[in-house]
Amino acid sequence: MNLAALLFDVARRQPEAPAVTDDVHARSYREFAHRISCLAAGLQNRGFLPGDRVMLCMENCAEFFELLFACWAAGLCAVPVNARLHARELEHIANDSGARMLIATPNLANGLAQLEQSVETLSQVVATCSTEYAALLEWDVPMRPVDAAATDRAWLFYTSGTTGRPKGAVLSHRNLLFMSHCYYADIDMLDERDTNLHAGPLSHGAGLYALPHLLRGGHQVVLPHFDVDAILDGMQRHSRVSMFAAPTMLTRLVHAPAVGSADLRNLRTIFYGGGPMYVADLERALQLFGPRLYQLYGQGESPMTITGLDKRLHAEQTHPRWREQLGSCGVPRTGVLVKVVDDNKLELPSGEVGEVVTRSDCVMEGYWNNSTATAETLRGGWLHTGDLGTLTRTAF
Repeated sequence: MNLAALLFDVARRQPEAPAVTDDVHARSYREFAHRISCLAAGLQNRGFLPGDRVMLCMENCAEFFELLFACWAAGLCAVPVNARLHARELEHIANDSGARMLIATPNLANGLAQLEQSVETLSQVVATCSTEYAALLEWDVPMRPVDAAATDRAWLFYTSGTTGRPKGAVLSHRNLLFMSHCYYADIDMLDERDTNLHAGPLSHGAGLYALPHLLRGGHQVVLPHFDVDAILDGMQRHSRVSMFAAPTMLTRLVHAPAVGSADLRNLRTIFYGGGPMYVADLERALQLFGPRLYQLYGQGESPMTITGLDKRLHAEQTHPRWREQLGSCGVPRTGVLVKVVDDNKLELPSGEVGEVVTRSDCVMEGYWNNSTATAETLRGGWLHTGDLGTLTRTAF
């Protein structure tokens, strides 16, 4: 069930196909898998044990993906974090996760070096593009990913901490594979012709939804940051382009003058989520992009996978309740149960507001080293999202 083993199978099938491209590198699946293998061997030879955590604090770059899969190939758990977090938040996450190593992009590494003294478990802070990183790649030996159980921990996803200190949602290989299968079932079936354009932080939604694309042999094109001109250029130069957009990103695209005259023939899907979206902006987006929008409702505890509003429901403008559709979060994802409950965990009838709860193979194991929060959030076999909502029992 090791996700890295699935990636290596893709590399054997299409070794010369483009895998990951950024503004510095363009690597085929053969090169990508080779670097993953070398990095995994380098990590193992540093004395890492199965299940140890490696923290990734990185600006958008190709190295993020090779490190993510190298952790899995070596049997380790990755801890990707938002590069824009405050130093105190990063220190908390490093301490809480018990990270053994922190790997950062050069612009961030110097400022994080002090964590070697303040975080007891942390043995080293390594910058990409450094001699220390090159040393990890020197283990040029053939290596198959270690065997992994479906329940082995793959990704510690730290919450935003808006209601307290960030908590680490423990995501397994099974959770991430289920998330990927839901993408194929609900959004698009993918293959090597597809391009995934990354303009959002890889530590969160964009990086998570790279997995269904990589596991089907798609091309990852990584932009250093959100830039309208770079996005439009990517859509023109690459085939069957999909991208994740937070609502603020989609709104910026909608109001960018250049989008109205852009060549969008290669755009396949914009999947967006992570916050509220104004219906007026969605109407404008549909005028510009056509029926290419998919809305996601999810959270780190059930990564990107609770409900969704598909392309057909977005575009069904003749429906008498079309604007109500646009203002909703859609329907439960394939294989996902969703209900709305009251304070006593009793299911509420249609139209009544309560807490949204969900159940599926995408739901986390629990919070890392936080049994109290786990017990509060995972009650009665359901993930209690903390979000308020209402269900309608009648179809749109």
